[in-house]
Amino acid sequence: MTNDPLYQEALGRFRKIIEDAERLDGDNPTAMALATIGSDGRPAVRIVLMRGFDEQGLRFYTNYGSQKGRDLAANPYAAVCFHWDPLLSQVRMEGTVEKNSDADSDAYWATRPRESQLAAWASDQSQPLDSRQTLADRAAALEQKYPGDDIPRPEFWGGYRLIPGRVEFWYGQPARLHDRDVYERGPNGWTHQLLYP
Repeated sequence: MTNDPLYQEALGRFRKIIEDAERLDGDNPTAMALATIGSDGRPAVRIVLMRGFDEQGLRFYTNYGSQKGRDLAANPYAAVCFHWDPLLSQVRMEGTVEKNSDADSDAYWATRPRESQLAAWASDQSQPLDSRQTLADRAAALEQKYPGDDIPRPEFWGGYRLIPGRVEFWYGQPARLHDRDVYERGPNGWTHQLLYP
């Protein structure tokens, strides 16, 4: 269904907004709120950076043992929300989530700064930490363990892909009469409709 004309239209609109946001030189134009549901049925949300997108979905990376990783293992569905105040624009997406291939995760890992690679190794993300010094000591030990630039990707770290089943656009308008419309995948393909603001 990735070649569905309405899905392609939604992706094109999303691509245009991302390009506009990047041109503004704002901080983190690809920052998105990522909502997941844990095995206990409770929601959790946090800001992560989208690290690319294509017809197959949005990519982001994390420690698989983090809260989001555990949530996605229990319930492989998520929602994201982007908001760009200078553009008076917002995009929401909902869909299923799959792990990226090892090759994809390796390729992205290789682009990360050395400090970010060491931090990924040092952090037991979302687990209790007895002191800041413990984290600093772990990072220092890893600096000694990997003195060169070739730091392997840990097996516990990698990427995910959110495969959209719903894409909603919101554009701010005067008097709160905002423009809002949604693309949604159904059994017979994608549909598009306007929504009341």
